[in-house]
Amino acid sequence: MSFEEEWRQAQASAAANVAMRLNRVDEGPSGPGAADLSVRRDDLGVVGGDAFKLHDGLRRDGSHARESTGSAATALTARNFTSGGELAKVRTKWDTQLRTLSDACAQISNHLDYSMAAHAKDDQRVGGELLAVSRIDAYLK
Repeated sequence: MSFEEEWRQAQASAAANVAMRLNRVDEGPSGPGAADLSVRRDDLGVVGGDAFKLHDGLRRDGSHARESTGSAATALTARNFTSGGELAKVRTKWDTQLRTLSDACAQISNHLDYSMAAHAKDDQRVGGELLAVSRIDAYLK
């Protein structure tokens, strides 16, 4: 066999292998139809769960501290203690800081939930596009 014949045979074999690989979805290690793009990391779930627990605890316990501080400020002010007004300022600052921290925890938890849902939608969309590409091949035959 001459070099040219061997070269043409190698090219034809390579082209057939490429066409075969392009004409199917690679099943890979995760099996057919499994998601290629996924967000299932356990540590992300732990962070989201902790953020939710912290948000819930802040809402519950932070409100208790706010109410007792407000009552103390009112009682001190009623008895003409100047510290009553200062304690009221502390309560206002506490409310602001509590709301900021609680909102941050809620955003972390919500963002992780959103990210997992968005990645699942992206994976479905990409899977649908791969199916559409394989249908194009059927029309060309």
